[in-house]
Amino acid sequence: MSDVRVRFAPSPTGYMHVGNARTALFNWLFARQQNGTFILRVEDTDVERSTAAYEQSLKKDLTWLGLDWDEGPDVGGKFRPYRQSERLGIYSAYTEKLLNEGKAYYCFCPPDALERSREEALAAGRMPIYAGRCRTLPLEEARHKVEKGEKAAIRLRVPDEGTLSYDDLVRGLLSFDLKLIGDPVLVRSTGLPAYNYAVVIDDSLMKISHVIRGEDHISNTPRQLLVYQALGLAPPRFAHLAMVMGRDNTRLSKRHGATAVDQFRKEGILSSALFNYLALLGWAPPEGREVLTREELLELFDLKKVSRSAAIFDYEKLHWINRQHIKKLAPGEKARIAFPYLRSAGLMPESMTEAHWAWLEKAVEILMEGMDRFSELPPRFSLLYEFSPDSMDDEARKILNEEKARSVIALFHEKTSPLAEFSYADFVTITAEIKKTTGAKGKDLYHPLRVALTARASGLELDKFIPLVEEGARLEFPKRIKNCASRVAEVIEYLRWKR
Repeated sequence: MSDVRVRFAPSPTGYMHVGNARTALFNWLFARQQNGTFILRVEDTDVERSTAAYEQSLKKDLTWLGLDWDEGPDVGGKFRPYRQSERLGIYSAYTEKLLNEGKAYYCFCPPDALERSREEALAAGRMPIYAGRCRTLPLEEARHKVEKGEKAAIRLRVPDEGTLSYDDLVRGLLSFDLKLIGDPVLVRSTGLPAYNYAVVIDDSLMKISHVIRGEDHISNTPRQLLVYQALGLAPPRFAHLAMVMGRDNTRLSKRHGATAVDQFRKEGILSSALFNYLALLGWAPPEGREVLTREELLELFDLKKVSRSAAIFDYEKLHWINRQHIKKLAPGEKARIAFPYLRSAGLMPESMTEAHWAWLEKAVEILMEGMDRFSELPPRFSLLYEFSPDSMDDEARKILNEEKARSVIALFHEKTSPLAEFSYADFVTITAEIKKTTGAKGKDLYHPLRVALTARASGLELDKFIPLVEEGARLEFPKRIKNCASRVAEVIEYLRWKR
């Protein structure tokens, strides 16, 4: 397919929702797959809510997801400017053309009168379309009123009867009765263009070949096609994607959980995992494959296979996919991603030595196992940093109350306290000696030792735990890691005090 040009055109009025991110992703996949052009256009004519901060946030989210653009506000292009607020003069020229040709007219109806008319129509069970009060007002008379300072919107003159149809790439043939459309506003009384007007001019001038967007824009499409007709412009192909819904089949919102791309990033979802999951919202790869790389998705994606049915956002599925992507990371990369979460929790120093990084790689590799998100790591790391016999749970206390358990711990303390260093090999040797001396074995031997070393009844296997705390105890952290000898000594003191 030649000359494919698609655009992602967000309004910078908030943080990027996963529904918008999915739209951007599908546009990007289609453009890259067809060797086409992906354009970022900022639709910022909602001056009250649009901010530069939100625009920067949108760009940051797109970049994090790996969606680069070929033309846009910051990279330029031959159809610049790429912010609607900088294109107002362009829209004005087209508006003048439509007015002079009698295809548009000034509307002086006050907002309160329009709202009353709308409410009356709804109450009577009719579509709330504009009644056309200002349609017959001569252009010169209307211009004179405007020159005197009267506020007026500008509306498109739409035929009273007829049908408008187009072939949607996702939904097939769609038809609309012009009686149900009315005369849409092209320019508001503030002088700013309406969405359905500006987008047509921009898409035409930027030579957009395909408009891929959410199905909430289906009702906008006939109005836009009417503008294309009035201006004598050829429309692009349209593809409307099904909405992204929660598992309760209602539109995805904050009550379902995280919805903004930035939230998922902060939770520790990998960009590759979110990219992977978003691609599966409304499209299924062949052979039921679900864990896919960016390159694989570029090869397999097919716009023709996008479903018309609503896409259900399943957080558990996203977390599972994230876990699969985490498994593919090298230990050093896992440590690098984990560091900010552990640093913000006060567990890592700001300045890391090579020894710190080496230890962190081992710790993350061990503790990350079975976890879905990097934000879950700090609580798991507490096993290494937190040790308080006074705060043991009932199960751990019950274990220590056994007389044989006290004997096992006392003998363990006696054999480990003289050692300058302690390793898991030492642990194996010493437990064999304790078993021979006390007769304790199985849970009677290992459960007391686990409590003595961790102050918990369960947790990480001791062959992994012991090397981590021993090596960590030799490093400086904001919160000190106690070595095994110190831990056992504290438990001995706790048992003496409890007597």
